[in-house]
Amino acid sequence: MSKNTKEKNSDSKYWKEFINNPKEIYDKDKVLNKDQNSSRKFKFDFHGFKIDDANKKVEQLINTCHAKGFGEILIITGKGIHSNNENDVYSSKEHNKLQNTLPEFIKNNPDLISKITSIKLAPAKLGGSGAFVIKLKKL
Repeated sequence: MSKNTKEKNSDSKYWKEFINNPKEIYDKDKVLNKDQNSSRKFKFDFHGFKIDDANKKVEQLINTCHAKGFGEILIITGKGIHSNNENDVYSSKEHNKLQNTLPEFIKNNPDLISKITSIKLAPAKLGGSGAFVIKLKKL
């Protein structure tokens, strides 16, 4: 018997075992559907946004994500360390950064806060003090 014949017989044997033992088959569609049905997450980066534009956008994001059944929104604001507003006499260090103003805007908007269960600082692996996580109520 030649080498090719031995390989073909060996492959045939493994193939038959594989066909007869379907529990070893990985079903990626089942896993993907499971992940989609669990807490769906949305992420948005606000780098470069001005406060007024960011407020409008975050309102739109929360309303849209809530309507579409997302469970969580990761809002990336950055830490504001590159902000050029420090020399502006009309703004404060605390209130000129999105990381401070966006959560306040959300908390002071009754329509938005009614769709939210919590707003928390993001864990370090998701941005730490340069991001926060909004948990949305289920429809």
